[in-house]
Amino acid sequence: MHEFRYKNNQLYCEGLNIAEITRKVGTPFYLYSHKTLIDHYRKLKTAFEKVNPLICFSMKSNSSLAVCKALVREGAGLDVVSGGELYKALKVGVNPKKIVYASVGKTEREIAQAIRVGILFFNVESLPELELINRVARSLKKKVKVSLRLNPDVAAKTHKFITTGKKENKFGLDFTTAFNLFLDHRWFSHLDMAGIHIHIGSQITESAPFVAALKKTVTFIGRLKRRGVKIRYLNIGGGLGIVYSKEAPQTAKDFAKAILPIIGRKGLKVILEPGRFIAGNSGILVTKVLYVKETQSKRFIIVDAAMNDLLRPALYHAHHEVLPVRSSWFLATGAWGKADVVGPVCESGDFLAKDRKMPPVEEGELLAVMGAGAYGFTMSSNYNSRPRVAEAMVIRNKLYIVRDRESYKDLIEHERIPKILK
Repeated sequence: MHEFRYKNNQLYCEGLNIAEITRKVGTPFYLYSHKTLIDHYRKLKTAFEKVNPLICFSMKSNSSLAVCKALVREGAGLDVVSGGELYKALKVGVNPKKIVYASVGKTEREIAQAIRVGILFFNVESLPELELINRVARSLKKKVKVSLRLNPDVAAKTHKFITTGKKENKFGLDFTTAFNLFLDHRWFSHLDMAGIHIHIGSQITESAPFVAALKKTVTFIGRLKRRGVKIRYLNIGGGLGIVYSKEAPQTAKDFAKAILPIIGRKGLKVILEPGRFIAGNSGILVTKVLYVKETQSKRFIIVDAAMNDLLRPALYHAHHEVLPVRSSWFLATGAWGKADVVGPVCESGDFLAKDRKMPPVEEGELLAVMGAGAYGFTMSSNYNSRPRVAEAMVIRNKLYIVRDRESYKDLIEHERIPKILK
């Protein structure tokens, strides 16, 4: 559930009229519901309360300082994948001992930065990475916790670009390599191999892949225990799916019911890394219709948001519902028909929706692209020299601008023309 609902033929975010918000912010912009964000975090926390998990929100899904601060205030930790995300995590005041650090390509500089601030641990993806972390830790005279990421070779039943737990994916270690590393880690004197991490993909709508992966993982932990190796942390990653259109994803309660019997009595500190589940339906992208173009073969609704603002449809052919900000639009007289909702970017892949059944639309209409709170702004760019959009949040029925819209001056702030060209 989310807090974007119609009242008197107008779309609201919590108690505020989105058309009124738009007059203050301009289009396009991202709008977040604080209540939805916190409610979804609490659902997971409640569902797993028997094991008192550490829930580390995945910043790659939404690294807005306001979003992250709201969750940290609720007790969340943060899952980071870059030095930039770590920098932002510290800016919102999270306890470093609630930070876990993933990524297959951590640099020496990023590793040193994370060790110095005292994060909980690194999720390690390869032997060369393990060697580098040990070398950096030795140079800093530190003992560092690490968690080895297993690749369980489980099909996640999601888009191929966001499945991460198959053997052909770049992520994680195979079981044999990981087992041998746990048994013989004398070469890693500055590492505490404290945990195991798995993450099999994103937008997974059923529990079966998680169950299969965790059963393999728990068996693996049992084998280690029999050899005298004690694992203290089990990081089960994220990947819970949400409703974008007609999906029927598992609830947090159902997810916990399926996997707690597998992991709940193993004496392990459980860590979750949800992103989309918490943030996805807490945000929308508001855009304005610029033109309606009728051709012999198709109708195009051209809006002022584009693939550089929301990349998921172009990258994954992902489905986002497109709704009118005033619902009376649906009652418009005239023929309904299929249309593409497209942006101004000079690419045929620049679309927000394709072949959608749409009523007649007029220039100036406001549209809401739903389910845009995760992997929306974080994946945006300045392609076609388009300034990135504003972000706003509704908190207790009051509007806050949490990121200003970029200006043209921002586009060139870090550029230089060599004197020889002048």
